Amino acid sequence: MSIMSNAKRALAIAAASATLFSMAACGSSNAAGSKSDSSSAASSGKIEVVASINQWGSVAKDLGGSNVEVTNIMAKTNVEAHDYEPTSQDVAKFGTAKVAVVNGADYDPWATKAAQSTKATLVTAAETAGIKEGGNPHVWFSAKVRSNTADAITAAYQKADPSHKDDYAKFNKDWHAKEDQLESKIKDTSSKTENLPYAATESVAWYLADDLKMTDATPKGYAQASANESEPTPADIKDFQDTLKAGSIKMLVFNSQEANSTTDQITGAAKDANVPIVELTEQMPKQYTNLLDWMSALVDQFAAAVK
Repeated sequence: MSIMSNAKRALAIAAASATLFSMAACGSSNAAGSKSDSSSAASSGKIEVVASINQWGSVAKDLGGSNVEVTNIMAKTNVEAHDYEPTSQDVAKFGTAKVAVVNGADYDPWATKAAQSTKATLVTAAETAGIKEGGNPHVWFSAKVRSNTADAITAAYQKADPSHKDDYAKFNKDWHAKEDQLESKIKDTSSKTENLPYAATESVAWYLADDLKMTDATPKGYAQASANESEPTPADIKDFQDTLKAGSIKMLVFNSQEANSTTDQITGAAKDANVPIVELTEQMPKQYTNLLDWMSALVDQFAAAVK
């Protein structure tokens, strides 16, 4: 997987910390603005929710309905969260939130840092399934993480707004019914994809492929370079190309948010070898309004790519 350098990650966290410090030490003009925003949210009677990325924000919205006001920090596919540098306005949004939803697993450390410095109830998706820093952070592709995170968000809502506890229980039940439909689709599709060897330019959709019972056949050298946050060597790239040409890989998964000269060589080799390519992004594309619809569409893409 492609993750931003430790130096850049540290700068993002430092920026979040600095902004929070300045907010705490700011003069009366900024403080007045924050109180105004908080008063507006309070007068609406809604829970103010901030999500670091739009896919988790969509889940937060589905689970809260009209009782919540959800703000997504990242909502575009042209920049991934690994490389995102938060603005002071982004960080400030966590200051008045009652519930904060972040991804975790070192995917959005700036958001985790910002949320931990507030009174918001923090829901960290990766932690709901015991996935820690160093693990594959693209956890929204996992059925287990989606389900666990939904329950954690519901619990946070019921804590913040106990008078609507039954509403949140119903929203949770309705959401799980849709997730169950998605998991049924995944199970049905796995009858076609089970043990199918695939390779990936990054391990973005590893959890979904694992739920589909597929076999990760990404050449070892390339996979290790990606996991170690380093560039693959020319030999690694050639090995990947040769493996595609040999026909042992039956599907290529390509993250278009991280397209570069290296992935151009890999996808080019796949096209030459008539290996089907499943193209996806890390952030939820704008044509989808919720995470489950996006995942369902991706399952369809995997199914369609099976020869």
